[in-house]
Amino acid sequence: MSDQKSLFYTGTYTGADEQGIFLCSLDLHSGQMEIVNGMDGIANASYLALNADRDRLYAVSETDEGEVFAYAVDGETGELHLLDRKPTQGAAPCYISLTRDGSHVLVANYSSGHVNAYKVLEGGELEPASVALHSGSSINKDRQEAAHPHSVFQDPEGKYVLVCDLGLDEIVFYRLEEGKLVSHHTVKTAPGAGPRHFDFHPSGKWAYGINELDDTVNVYALDAQAGDLKILQTLSTLPEGAASGSASADIHITPCGRFLYASNRSDDSIGLYHVDAETGLLTAVEWVSTNGKTPRNFAVFKGGYLLAANQNSSTIVSYKIDKASGRLTPTGYVLEVPKPVCIVPVTPCKH
Repeated sequence: MSDQKSLFYTGTYTGADEQGIFLCSLDLHSGQMEIVNGMDGIANASYLALNADRDRLYAVSETDEGEVFAYAVDGETGELHLLDRKPTQGAAPCYISLTRDGSHVLVANYSSGHVNAYKVLEGGELEPASVALHSGSSINKDRQEAAHPHSVFQDPEGKYVLVCDLGLDEIVFYRLEEGKLVSHHTVKTAPGAGPRHFDFHPSGKWAYGINELDDTVNVYALDAQAGDLKILQTLSTLPEGAASGSASADIHITPCGRFLYASNRSDDSIGLYHVDAETGLLTAVEWVSTNGKTPRNFAVFKGGYLLAANQNSSTIVSYKIDKASGRLTPTGYVLEVPKPVCIVPVTPCKH
């Protein structure tokens, strides 16, 4: 947008007749946020993804009969215009991403266990290309009675597609061959961990996964060529003495590779970890309250800001990131948005 402000989209848990995707701005000098515009027509837009050119936005509709929506982004106003909508052939799609080359959109359906790949056509529309169905269960009878893919994304080199399956305690590797999801390899987490979200270290050496059910973060050695992970370390996402709530949610590492953040919805906090530059291992530093309820998602912004979406208090809060330590300081600014659950910066953070 400018050197003074950055734009971001927010997805929410709202009905199709309500505004559900909002374009917002962040003041890079103060941390103040404002709603620029909003649009309706999609129910429970719980996860969003922008293409590299920032002219197409894709969203899932997390409903019993799941859908994926494709929008054109107005270059002047940031307003969204519907291009396409397709069924996911599954239930409760909760995550969407694009492949590194932008050729395919990937979707994870939590309730039905389906993973989708769609080919992105020249105009931004979507063509169904492949569906993979996970099956099985794990030890938590309440939450792991079946497969529950919670995120799907490509590795940094664009060679493999990874799926965090909370219900199976697995990270499943696929190859995407001419749009088809082809099984490659499976990495097991601890029984009952419930892998949810994931991020890669900018060096390409390590990867980090957050486990919802046992409230932990895993550090992995990443073999990008073979398509494999090796667990190096497991830490709690909660401060010492805090009761586990089986509610860890999101994880992001800063582009500099020195700081990792993880959100937890049981104590409404974001934890800061320092990353060892030689080993990739983590050291817990501090936990900061999100001053709201249920921080499902957060994002790191250029200019040294972190924004957290508090789903159940309908607020987004901003923090300033200390460049030397990574510690978070609340700016004092709060943006009221109905049940926000996803934040996507328009300009990717590179600092």
